[in-house]
Amino acid sequence: MQLGVIGLGRMGQIVVDRVLDAGHEVVAFDLDAGAVATAADAGATPAEGLADLTDRLGAEKRVWLMVPAGEAVDATLSELDPHLSGDDVVVDGGNSHFEASVRRAESTDAAYLDCGTSGGPAGAELGFSLMIGGPEWAYEAMTPVFDAVATGPAGHDRMGPSGSGHYVKMVHNGVEYALMQAYGEGFELLANGRYDLDLEAVSRTWNNGAVIRSWLLELCEEAFREEGTDLGDVADHVAGGSTGTWTVQEALEQEVPVPLIYQALAERFDSRADDGRFARRLANRLRYGFGRHEVQRREE
Repeated sequence: MQLGVIGLGRMGQIVVDRVLDAGHEVVAFDLDAGAVATAADAGATPAEGLADLTDRLGAEKRVWLMVPAGEAVDATLSELDPHLSGDDVVVDGGNSHFEASVRRAESTDAAYLDCGTSGGPAGAELGFSLMIGGPEWAYEAMTPVFDAVATGPAGHDRMGPSGSGHYVKMVHNGVEYALMQAYGEGFELLANGRYDLDLEAVSRTWNNGAVIRSWLLELCEEAFREEGTDLGDVADHVAGGSTGTWTVQEALEQEVPVPLIYQALAERFDSRADDGRFARRLANRLRYGFGRHEVQRREE
Protein backbone atom coordinates (compact mmCIF):
# COMPACT_ATOMS: atom_id res chain seq x y z
CA MET A 1 0.00 0.00 0.00
CA GLN A 2 0.83 3.67 -0.23
CA LEU A 3 0.15 5.78 2.87
CA GLY A 4 0.37 9.49 3.49
CA VAL A 5 1.41 10.36 7.05
CA ILE A 6 0.83 13.88 8.38
CA GLY A 7 2.43 14.67 11.74
CA LEU A 8 5.90 13.27 12.38
CA GLY A 9 6.38 13.57 16.12
CA ARG A 10 7.36 10.54 18.21
CA MET A 11 4.20 8.60 17.42
CA GLY A 12 3.95 9.68 13.80
CA GLN A 13 7.54 8.66 13.12
CA ILE A 14 6.80 5.23 14.60
CA VAL A 15 3.88 4.88 12.18
CA VAL A 16 6.20 5.78 9.30
CA ASP A 17 8.91 3.35 10.37
CA ARG A 18 6.59 0.40 10.96
CA VAL A 19 4.71 0.92 7.70
CA LEU A 20 7.99 1.13 5.77
CA ASP A 21 9.35 -1.96 7.55
CA ALA A 22 6.27 -3.88 6.41
CA GLY A 23 7.10 -3.10 2.78
CA HIS A 24 4.58 -0.32 2.12
CA GLU A 25 5.30 3.12 0.66
CA VAL A 26 5.00 6.30 2.74
CA VAL A 27 4.63 9.94 1.72
CA ALA A 28 5.33 12.11 4.77
CA PHE A 29 4.71 15.71 5.80
CA ASP A 30 5.16 17.82 8.91
CA LEU A 31 5.46 21.54 9.55
CA ASP A 32 8.90 20.74 10.98
CA ALA A 33 11.29 20.32 8.05
CA GLY A 34 13.69 18.38 10.28
CA ALA A 35 11.01 15.79 11.03
CA VAL A 36 10.33 15.43 7.30
CA ALA A 37 14.05 14.91 6.70
CA THR A 38 14.14 12.19 9.37
CA ALA A 39 11.23 10.39 7.70
CA ALA A 40 12.94 10.73 4.32
CA ASP A 41 16.13 9.22 5.75
CA ALA A 42 14.02 6.25 6.86
CA GLY A 43 12.77 5.74 3.30
CA ALA A 44 9.63 7.89 3.07
CA THR A 45 8.95 10.26 0.19
CA PRO A 46 8.98 13.84 1.56
CA ALA A 47 6.09 16.17 0.72
CA GLU A 48 6.24 19.95 0.66
CA GLY A 49 2.66 20.41 1.87
CA LEU A 50 -0.73 18.72 2.08
CA ALA A 51 -1.59 19.33 -1.57
CA ASP A 52 1.77 17.88 -2.62
CA LEU A 53 1.23 14.90 -0.33
CA THR A 54 -2.17 14.05 -1.83
CA ASP A 55 -0.83 14.58 -5.36
CA ARG A 56 1.83 11.94 -4.67
CA LEU A 57 -0.73 9.37 -3.51
CA GLY A 58 -2.65 7.09 -5.86
CA ALA A 59 -6.23 7.38 -7.05
CA GLU A 60 -7.55 5.93 -3.78
CA LYS A 61 -5.79 8.02 -1.15
CA ARG A 62 -5.01 6.65 2.32
CA VAL A 63 -3.91 9.28 4.85
CA TRP A 64 -2.92 8.92 8.54
CA LEU A 65 -3.07 12.01 10.77
CA MET A 66 -0.92 12.01 13.90
CA VAL A 67 -1.34 15.63 14.90
CA PRO A 68 -2.37 17.08 18.30
CA ALA A 69 -6.05 16.65 19.16
CA GLY A 70 -8.30 19.67 18.73
CA GLU A 71 -7.92 22.57 16.32
CA ALA A 72 -4.92 21.03 14.54
CA VAL A 73 -7.07 18.09 13.39
CA ASP A 74 -9.84 20.35 12.10
CA ALA A 75 -7.38 22.64 10.32
CA THR A 76 -5.64 19.70 8.66
CA LEU A 77 -8.92 18.11 7.55
CA SER A 78 -10.12 21.45 6.19
CA GLU A 79 -6.98 21.82 4.08
CA LEU A 80 -7.12 18.19 2.94
CA ASP A 81 -10.82 18.12 2.06
CA PRO A 82 -10.58 19.69 -1.45
CA HIS A 83 -8.09 16.97 -2.40
CA LEU A 84 -10.11 13.97 -1.15
CA SER A 85 -13.19 12.10 -2.32
CA GLY A 86 -15.57 9.51 -0.92
CA ASP A 87 -13.25 6.72 -2.09
CA ASP A 88 -10.42 7.97 0.13
CA VAL A 89 -9.72 7.19 3.81
CA VAL A 90 -8.39 9.43 6.57
CA VAL A 91 -7.25 7.97 9.92
CA ASP A 92 -7.12 10.22 12.99
CA GLY A 93 -4.63 8.51 15.30
CA GLY A 94 -4.57 11.19 18.02
CA ASN A 95 -6.47 11.48 21.31
CA SER A 96 -9.51 13.29 19.87
CA HIS A 97 -12.75 13.51 21.83
CA PHE A 98 -15.19 10.95 20.44
CA GLU A 99 -17.92 13.56 19.83
CA ALA A 100 -15.48 15.59 17.74
CA SER A 101 -14.74 12.43 15.78
CA VAL A 102 -18.44 11.89 15.06
CA ARG A 103 -18.68 15.50 13.83
CA ARG A 104 -15.61 15.11 11.63
CA ALA A 105 -16.89 11.86 10.13
CA GLU A 106 -20.11 13.60 9.14
CA SER A 107 -18.41 16.65 7.63
CA THR A 108 -15.48 15.02 5.82
CA ASP A 109 -15.93 13.82 2.23
CA ALA A 110 -13.45 10.99 2.70
CA ALA A 111 -14.18 8.05 5.00
CA TYR A 112 -12.97 9.07 8.47
CA LEU A 113 -11.62 6.47 10.89
CA ASP A 114 -11.12 7.52 14.52
CA CYS A 115 -8.21 5.46 15.79
CA GLY A 116 -7.42 5.28 19.50
CA THR A 117 -3.70 4.54 19.75
CA SER A 118 -2.03 3.03 22.82
CA GLY A 119 1.50 1.83 23.43
CA GLY A 120 3.65 4.95 23.59
CA PRO A 121 7.23 5.00 22.31
CA ALA A 122 7.51 1.28 23.10
CA GLY A 123 5.30 0.81 20.03
CA ALA A 124 8.35 1.41 17.86
CA GLU A 125 9.45 -2.13 18.63
CA LEU A 126 6.31 -3.85 19.86
CA GLY A 127 3.60 -2.17 17.80
CA PHE A 128 0.55 -0.26 19.01
CA SER A 129 -2.88 -1.27 20.21
CA LEU A 130 -5.38 0.34 17.82
CA MET A 131 -9.07 0.90 18.67
CA ILE A 132 -10.83 1.98 15.46
CA GLY A 133 -14.25 3.42 14.70
CA GLY A 134 -15.84 4.21 11.35
CA PRO A 135 -17.08 2.57 8.14
CA GLU A 136 -16.32 -1.13 7.88
CA TRP A 137 -15.16 -0.90 4.26
CA ALA A 138 -12.63 1.79 5.19
CA TYR A 139 -11.34 -0.29 8.09
CA GLU A 140 -10.91 -3.29 5.79
CA ALA A 141 -9.15 -1.15 3.18
CA MET A 142 -6.66 -0.02 5.82
CA THR A 143 -6.10 -3.46 7.36
CA PRO A 144 -2.62 -4.01 5.81
CA VAL A 145 -1.45 -0.73 7.35
CA PHE A 146 -3.13 -1.49 10.68
CA ASP A 147 -1.41 -4.89 10.72
CA ALA A 148 1.92 -3.09 10.27
CA VAL A 149 1.38 -0.36 12.85
CA ALA A 150 -0.24 -2.58 15.49
CA THR A 151 1.28 -5.59 17.23
CA GLY A 152 -0.23 -7.61 14.35
CA PRO A 153 -3.81 -8.62 13.43
CA ALA A 154 -4.68 -9.16 17.10
CA GLY A 155 -3.52 -5.65 17.99
CA HIS A 156 -6.32 -3.80 16.21
CA ASP A 157 -10.04 -4.10 15.69
CA ARG A 158 -13.03 -2.10 14.52
CA MET A 159 -14.95 -1.10 17.65
CA GLY A 160 -18.05 0.10 15.79
CA PRO A 161 -19.32 3.24 14.04
CA SER A 162 -17.68 6.65 13.96
CA GLY A 163 -16.59 7.83 17.38
CA SER A 164 -16.36 4.38 18.93
CA GLY A 165 -12.59 4.06 18.51
CA HIS A 166 -11.83 7.26 20.39
CA TYR A 167 -14.57 6.42 22.90
CA VAL A 168 -12.88 3.13 23.77
CA LYS A 169 -9.49 4.88 23.97
CA MET A 170 -10.97 7.50 26.30
CA VAL A 171 -12.16 4.81 28.71
CA HIS A 172 -8.81 3.00 28.30
CA ASN A 173 -7.08 6.14 29.59
CA GLY A 174 -9.44 6.33 32.55
CA VAL A 175 -8.56 2.74 33.43
CA GLU A 176 -4.87 3.66 33.05
CA TYR A 177 -5.31 6.45 35.61
CA ALA A 178 -6.87 4.05 38.12
CA LEU A 179 -4.17 1.39 37.62
CA MET A 180 -1.40 3.94 38.14
CA GLN A 181 -3.14 5.16 41.28
CA ALA A 182 -3.46 1.61 42.65
CA TYR A 183 0.21 0.82 42.07
CA GLY A 184 1.19 4.19 43.51
CA GLU A 185 -0.81 3.68 46.71
CA GLY A 186 0.53 0.16 47.20
CA PHE A 187 4.14 1.26 46.83
CA GLU A 188 3.52 4.28 49.05
CA LEU A 189 2.41 1.93 51.84
CA LEU A 190 5.48 -0.24 51.28
CA ALA A 191 7.74 2.82 51.26
CA ASN A 192 6.30 4.08 54.56
CA GLY A 193 5.50 0.73 56.16
CA ARG A 194 7.12 -1.57 58.70
CA TYR A 195 10.09 -2.77 56.65
CA ASP A 196 13.02 -1.21 54.83
CA LEU A 197 12.22 -2.61 51.37
CA ASP A 198 13.94 -2.53 48.00
CA LEU A 199 10.98 -1.50 45.82
CA GLU A 200 12.77 -2.44 42.61
CA ALA A 201 13.07 -5.98 43.99
CA VAL A 202 9.40 -5.96 45.04
CA SER A 203 8.19 -4.88 41.61
CA ARG A 204 10.47 -7.36 39.85
CA THR A 205 9.20 -10.20 42.05
CA TRP A 206 5.58 -9.21 41.51
CA ASN A 207 6.14 -9.13 37.75
CA ASN A 208 7.22 -12.76 37.68
CA GLY A 209 4.04 -14.77 38.10
CA ALA A 210 2.04 -12.54 40.45
CA VAL A 211 -1.62 -11.81 39.74
CA ILE A 212 -0.89 -8.06 39.46
CA ARG A 213 1.95 -8.32 36.91
CA SER A 214 1.70 -5.87 34.00
CA TRP A 215 3.66 -3.50 31.76
CA LEU A 216 2.92 -0.65 34.17
CA LEU A 217 4.49 -2.74 36.93
CA GLU A 218 7.54 -3.28 34.71
CA LEU A 219 7.72 0.51 34.44
CA CYS A 220 7.56 0.74 38.25
CA GLU A 221 10.61 -1.54 38.37
CA GLU A 222 12.34 0.70 35.81
CA ALA A 223 11.49 3.82 37.83
CA PHE A 224 12.90 2.43 41.09
CA ARG A 225 16.01 1.14 39.31
CA GLU A 226 16.75 4.51 37.70
CA GLU A 227 15.52 6.89 40.42
CA GLY A 228 16.06 4.84 43.58
CA THR A 229 13.60 3.38 46.08
CA ASP A 230 12.75 6.89 47.33
CA LEU A 231 12.26 8.15 43.72
CA GLY A 232 14.99 10.73 44.20
CA ASP A 233 13.93 14.19 43.07
CA VAL A 234 10.81 13.10 41.17
CA ALA A 235 8.14 15.65 42.06
CA ASP A 236 4.60 15.07 43.31
CA HIS A 237 3.12 16.60 40.17
CA VAL A 238 1.19 14.46 37.68
CA ALA A 239 0.45 16.24 34.40
CA GLY A 240 -2.25 15.38 31.87
CA GLY A 241 -5.88 14.74 32.69
CA SER A 242 -8.01 15.62 29.66
CA THR A 243 -8.98 12.09 28.64
CA GLY A 244 -9.62 11.10 32.26
CA THR A 245 -11.89 14.14 32.61
CA TRP A 246 -13.78 13.08 29.49
CA THR A 247 -14.19 9.59 30.94
CA VAL A 248 -15.64 10.91 34.21
CA GLN A 249 -17.95 13.32 32.36
CA GLU A 250 -19.26 10.48 30.20
CA ALA A 251 -19.77 8.29 33.27
CA LEU A 252 -21.87 11.04 34.85
CA GLU A 253 -23.98 11.36 31.70
CA GLN A 254 -24.51 7.59 31.51
CA GLU A 255 -25.04 7.30 35.30
CA VAL A 256 -22.27 4.70 35.59
CA PRO A 257 -20.28 4.80 38.83
CA VAL A 258 -16.50 5.06 38.29
CA PRO A 259 -15.20 5.93 41.77
CA LEU A 260 -11.67 4.60 41.20
CA ILE A 261 -11.19 6.52 37.97
CA TYR A 262 -12.69 9.66 39.51
CA GLN A 263 -10.44 9.45 42.56
CA ALA A 264 -7.36 8.90 40.41
CA LEU A 265 -8.28 11.98 38.37
CA ALA A 266 -8.85 14.02 41.55
CA GLU A 267 -5.46 12.91 42.91
CA ARG A 268 -3.85 14.01 39.66
CA PHE A 269 -5.36 17.48 39.92
CA ASP A 270 -4.56 17.74 43.63
CA SER A 271 -0.92 16.87 42.93
CA ARG A 272 -0.45 20.29 41.35
CA ALA A 273 -1.08 22.04 44.65
CA ASP A 274 0.82 19.71 46.97
CA ASP A 275 4.20 17.99 47.10
CA GLY A 276 3.84 15.16 49.56
CA ARG A 277 2.38 11.98 48.04
CA PHE A 278 4.71 9.14 47.07
CA ALA A 279 1.88 7.61 45.01
CA ARG A 280 1.67 10.67 42.79
CA ARG A 281 5.44 10.89 42.47
CA LEU A 282 5.41 7.33 41.10
CA ALA A 283 2.56 8.23 38.73
CA ASN A 284 4.65 11.18 37.53
CA ARG A 285 7.56 8.84 36.73
CA LEU A 286 5.31 6.18 35.14
CA ARG A 287 4.06 8.74 32.59
CA TYR A 288 7.68 9.03 31.44
CA GLY A 289 7.94 5.24 31.25
CA PHE A 290 5.05 4.65 28.89
CA GLY A 291 4.85 7.96 27.04
CA ARG A 292 8.22 9.68 27.54
CA HIS A 293 6.34 12.61 29.05
CA GLU A 294 8.60 15.05 30.89
CA VAL A 295 9.30 14.12 34.51
CA GLN A 296 8.54 17.01 36.86
CA ARG A 297 11.41 17.33 39.36
CA ARG A 298 11.46 18.77 42.86
CA GLU A 299 13.45 21.95 43.31
CA GLU A 300 16.53 21.74 45.50
